[in-house]
Amino acid sequence: MILDRILEHKKAELRHKQSRAYLAELKSAIRDLAPPLGFAVTLDATRTATSPALIAEVKKASPSLGLLRPEFAEQFDHLAIARAYHEHGASAVSVLTDKDFFQGDLRYLAEIKRAVPLPALNKEFMVEDLQFYEARAHGADAVLLIVAALERRQLVDFHALAGELGMDVLFETHHERELDLVLEWVPTARLIGINNRDLKTFTTDLGVTFRLAKRIPAEKLIVSESGIHTRDHVKQLVQAGVHAMLIGESLIRANHTGNKVRELLGIEAGNRQSA
Repeated sequence: MILDRILEHKKAELRHKQSRAYLAELKSAIRDLAPPLGFAVTLDATRTATSPALIAEVKKASPSLGLLRPEFAEQFDHLAIARAYHEHGASAVSVLTDKDFFQGDLRYLAEIKRAVPLPALNKEFMVEDLQFYEARAHGADAVLLIVAALERRQLVDFHALAGELGMDVLFETHHERELDLVLEWVPTARLIGINNRDLKTFTTDLGVTFRLAKRIPAEKLIVSESGIHTRDHVKQLVQAGVHAMLIGESLIRANHTGNKVRELLGIEAGNRQSA
């Protein structure tokens, strides 16, 4: 199972990073940073009646597809991608930083944060405290917690640690049992993600969002993730009560990234929003 492989590799990778000196270096970097931007607040403020807020993902590759564009083998211009997202209407960015399975890098996150004035989610497989200091030291305003990858105690403790560092948390769920776990053990969770991609098979189904969204309390912000490719998909998310959407592959693989952002958001020429 791909998720198990990723988690096993991630834990081995982190064992090589554990040192007091490295942690002290990260904490020093954090002290020099401006406070995090409000990730959840921004999503809530920028969603509209015709579209959820867009979290646009900077993503080079995936385990199932490999490089998302052939030219990425020569050059992956993460800054140009992030700037296009910002220019055309994204509310926030998500930056994949896993190296071995997604060809990401924490450097991408830090450089995007310096260049683009949007709140940023560190898209990573979080399994150790150290990663939260890494995320914040590289500019993250929010982190992802994959419920399928963590134990109950970790969900609680990691949520608390992120809060201490000023970062919001997006809890990623895929099944009713995962959603119920978050609602029971982390009742103050604000951002509930619904991943339409099964991390065991990597197949996608928007029906997962439609099913789980009905179970989420009104005060939470619902984020639909994966499998969102067309304006019709976005309209369906609006009808389901979704507040934000995390989209990567359909934006990255589009012939013109900016036009695809505008298409999904329903933005016409002249900056008018259409249904």
